[in-house]
This record gives sequence, C-alpha cells and structure tokens, in this order.
Amino acid sequence: CCSALQYIRGRGIRGRLSTENNMKSCIILCNNKSCNHPQWLLRMGKKRIFVSLFPDLTPVISTNSVNPDTIFANNEMSLRDIEIYGFDYDYTLAFYSSHLHTLIFNIARDILISNHRYPEGLRKYEYIPNFAVRGLHYDVQKALLMKIDAFHYIQLGTVYRGLHPVPDEEVIAMYEGCHVPLENMSDFYGKSSHGHTMKQFMDIFSLPEMTLLSCVNDFFMRHNIDYEPVHLYKDVKEAIRDVHVKGIMYRAVEADIEKYICYGEQSHAVLKKLSEHGKKMFLITNSPFDFVDRGMSYIVGKDWRDLFDVVIVQADKPSFFNDRRKPFRRVTDKGALLWDRIHRLEKGQIYKQGNLYEFLRLTGWRGSKVLYFGDHIYSDLADLTLKHGWRTGAIIPELRKEIKIMNTEQYVHMMTWLQALTGLIEQMQVHRDSASQAVVEEWIREREAMRPQTKDIFNAQFGSLFRTYHNPTYFSRRLSRFADIYMASISCLLNYDLQHTFFPRRTPLQHESPFWPEQSHPVRGTMDLVLFFLSQMTHYRMGILTMSF
Repeated sequence: CCSALQYIRGRGIRGRLSTENNMKSCIILCNNKSCNHPQWLLRMGKKRIFVSLFPDLTPVISTNSVNPDTIFANNEMSLRDIEIYGFDYDYTLAFYSSHLHTLIFNIARDILISNHRYPEGLRKYEYIPNFAVRGLHYDVQKALLMKIDAFHYIQLGTVYRGLHPVPDEEVIAMYEGCHVPLENMSDFYGKSSHGHTMKQFMDIFSLPEMTLLSCVNDFFMRHNIDYEPVHLYKDVKEAIRDVHVKGIMYRAVEADIEKYICYGEQSHAVLKKLSEHGKKMFLITNSPFDFVDRGMSYIVGKDWRDLFDVVIVQADKPSFFNDRRKPFRRVTDKGALLWDRIHRLEKGQIYKQGNLYEFLRLTGWRGSKVLYFGDHIYSDLADLTLKHGWRTGAIIPELRKEIKIMNTEQYVHMMTWLQALTGLIEQMQVHRDSASQAVVEEWIREREAMRPQTKDIFNAQFGSLFRTYHNPTYFSRRLSRFADIYMASISCLLNYDLQHTFFPRRTPLQHESPFWPEQSHPVRGTMDLVLFFLSQMTHYRMGILTMSF
C-alpha cells in the first residue's frame, strides 16, 4: 500500500512480524501524513521489532570485528620515513604481570603504617585489581576519584569517595553542576600544582596508587575518623614514590623476574626486526641501570645493549625534554658514576640523566625521522610531539581488553540499539503532540537506563578508558593530540612491514556529510538500513495497519 511497506515485504520480514507476540498488527511507514501514532513502537516491543527489521546487522558487525593487534593512527605516518626508533622501558619494552600492582600497593600501604603512623587496621585492605582505570582525576581537597570527559564534564556515576559511589545529586551540589573549570584541572603533566586541585593519573603504575587512596579514605570514613584530605593525598603520594625511589620495587622484581615480567619474547622480536632492517635504536627510561639491565637480559639476553645505539637511564622525564641544565653522565657496568665530560654518545655505553637538547646536538636525530614509543601520554610523548617534532607511538595495554569486549555480541547489540534510540529521539522530537511526546519521553528514559550498562561492561566503577558514555574521555582527547599512532603493545609492529603507511580514519565532522568512500564497507552498508529506518521517520508519519499476512 506504500513504498515503505513494499520495502519491508522485500526484506522478507512478513513472517517474522506476523508471529511477533502473536500480534495481528504490523508496522508500516505510512505515506499518510495525518497519522500521528508513534505508540506502535512501544506497544510491539521496540528492540525486538528493530532487530526483526535488521536481522543481519549483528552478524555482519561481528564478522568485521576489530583486531586487538592493530596499530591505530591519529595522524598519517609512514614507517618508510622512520630511520630511528626510540623506546621507554617500563610498559613499553617490559610488560608486567598483575603481581606488580599488588606488590606496589602492599609496600606503600605498609609504609603509611610504619612511617606515617597510619592506623594498623589498614593492613586488612588488599589490592583490588579491577577497581580503577587509568586517566581518572582525583580532587585532592574533596578526596574524590572520578572520570572527566574531553569537555571537562564529570561523568555522573563515576565519582567515588573511598570505595563507594557518590550520589549524583551530591556531586552536582558540590561542583554546582558537572563542569570542572580549567583553572581547577590538573596542570599540563596531570599534576595538582600551582593552584590546581585535580590530579590526573596517567601512568599504569598509578593504578595501585588510586586504589590505595580509595582504601585509606574508605577506612577513615568507616571509622568516623576526621582527617585532612590534602595530607592523605600527599602521604600516599610520598609512600608510592618511596616504593620506586628507594629501590624497594626494583629489588623485588629483580629477585623474581619471571613472576613480574611477561611478553618478553615479543619485545625481543620487534627489536631484532628493526635491527635487521638497519634501523638505529635508543632507550630513554627513568628506571635505574641495574633494574633495566636485569629486565632486558631476561627479555633479550646478556648482549641486549648491542641492539641499541644509545642507552639513557634515570633520565627524569619529563624534565629530560625541557631542562637544558643537566649534562649526561656515564655509568659503569657496576653502577659507578664517572666525572668526564661527554662529547659523544657511544654504542654499548650507559648514560644517566642529561637532557634532550644535548641529545639532539650529539646525535643529530631530529624531526619526523624519529619515532619514540612510551606508555605515559604526558611524560613520554607530549613534549616530543609539541616541541621537537618527533613522531610518537603510545602503548596502551588496556586496548586489548576493551576491543575484545567491543567485539562481543552483547556489546554490539547494546550499542546498536542505543544508537538507534538516539536517532529515534533526534528525529521524533519535532512532533509536539502529546502522544508523540509521551513516546519520546519513554525513549529518553530507556536511553538513560541503558547508558550505565555501556559503562559497566568495561569497568563497574569507571567504565571505558576511552569514553564517558558518548563523549571521549579527557585521557582519550590527550591521546589523540600527543600520539601519532597507538597500540596495545610494541609487538603490534610485527604485523606490519617497515614501508607501511598508517592512515587515520576519515571521520566526518559534525557539519560534514557522512557519505565517505569507506561507507561502502559491509558494516557501513548494513548501517545504511538503520539510516533508512530513521530517515523514513523524517519523511513519513508513523501509523498502524491491521492486516493478516
């Protein structure tokens, strides 16, 4: 009776609709513009009807799932142009097991008790592996841990005081809304300094620090102990620092290297591949030589230094990239510091501290022929891309877990329907009659009810590292600005030849037409069915036709 009904018949949906809930009614997209009854979608079960209309949507998306070993591009970059490869050590060449976070948490907790006179009852708290995610902000004065999006808005439902969520109404009252002003945000490197009240945790090593902060807060609240949040933050920060600076963590890892380091053979394969292709390589790390030597000997072998043209330890990044005052100092194999002036950086030697300006002068390795990999968006990558023009690669181990979740049928179903609901609301909100508005309000409530599910599927407390519901996270925006490419691990390089060019996906801006060549992809083709479904609502009013098939 109309082109839309003919389309539905052509899709072979007659039988499915006739048996849906044993109903005799079916949907048509009616040309009759006087129809004003969108309630059909509520009465017939919106989600099931949508899936009935587009039964092939999920299978097609599932068969085109994302490979977790892919290298993703924020900025076009060709490996053909890269002559020199640089690496951080921790969580770049050396990947650690979950035992390391437990170790850091336990040592720092005990330091609080023994050195800072914190209550003995804290020993009952153990590390919670899946509590926090990287990139969270901590309000030092209010003792609140939270996730903030790229536009400085707090994601409600992700604000925690101790180990418990803070009600949305309380968060809105404390911040007079959800927006955090720029002057209150963390500084350029994520630190709470110079009047900034927020600290952003960008390091993978910061996961036990966030958990310890939350546990101590929880203890004080449970026992009604009055405390100063600023003092607590500083004490925990100092305890975590002592774990690293005093060498406690380093000695523990060196004593049981197999327990703490994993993925070693993959990093070795990458270094070997680059060496065989004649690429120059260097290492710049904040870790001490003995620790790096023990780890690299385990990962690569005793001759690991033969692969690197320059090795710099205890570099003190990010100061290394900005402070011109610190000269390089040579370190012997036994860790002794030599006093001679450094006129060149020699292969096989170990150097301590120094600065990037002296590094550039001594090596001549400048500009876009250099690609440096690191896991810390600020300390490893920001200055290199903004001030020195190096190409940068971010190592994001969390990518593997998140991509695997996104590839599940549960996630695909959830996001497909959430996007469809959003489109329905956008298209139907123009209809101001009471019946239409009632349906739109119902869709809005369902959409709001679904959004927490898209958070919880990644992490029950804070959700995805990369999204706050619809918007990118603050972490995600920084990642896209400071990293040319990003990947789950350095081993992803093994999937590409050294002539490969990485292209960022051409995503339409909000004011641009969404019709790009990549939409010919099978997934895009299937999504056109969704676009058809939504577009019909713009051109036709919805009605109900009762008929028997």
